[in-house]
Amino acid sequence: MIQTIIFDLGGVLIKWDPKLLYRKIFPDEKEMNMFLSEVCTMDWNEQQDAGRTWKDGIAELTPKYPQYEREINAYFRRWPEMLGGAIHETVVLLEQLKASKKYRLYALTNWSAETFPFAQRQFSFLQHFEGILVSGEEKLKKPDPKIYQLLFSRYNIDPATALFIDDSLRNIKAAEQVGLQVHHFTESEKLRVELKRLLTNG
Repeated sequence: MIQTIIFDLGGVLIKWDPKLLYRKIFPDEKEMNMFLSEVCTMDWNEQQDAGRTWKDGIAELTPKYPQYEREINAYFRRWPEMLGGAIHETVVLLEQLKASKKYRLYALTNWSAETFPFAQRQFSFLQHFEGILVSGEEKLKKPDPKIYQLLFSRYNIDPATALFIDDSLRNIKAAEQVGLQVHHFTESEKLRVELKRLLTNG
């Protein structure tokens, strides 16, 4: 029986997309795509999610790409412009779970410690969680099994009675390996159907 539900945040409850910012900066879509695939890459961004400071991350890139110094700096300085708002249909599901008072609700997110406060100020529904484990604060990130184990120990969660929801397949696979029940998030309606199926007898 499921007693605990653990949500990822970005891509499940919160829209986040660097292109929302960089379309304002680059008039040419091709150059923007090149910049995000070769300069400020997802791998580079994930190092901040893993605890590296933005100062150090930017200092690594600017000597390699001095022609893009302004654009690289914008990744942090204008980071809130990458937030596209809440994924409302999933937020409704979260609020329904909270109102039921039947489940422990937590979040496990790959997010920079320096930028997560922006999200906390913008999205009041984050208060629905009993706890949020932020990778950048712990200097661990999904899919490292250690971050799941840290979640279990910190909040006394039994993975056998917990459901984990994430839009990243690699994170889902890692969660399965540590004993969690999982839902690979692709859209809110599919999650609603899955929750109804799993929780009917909860």
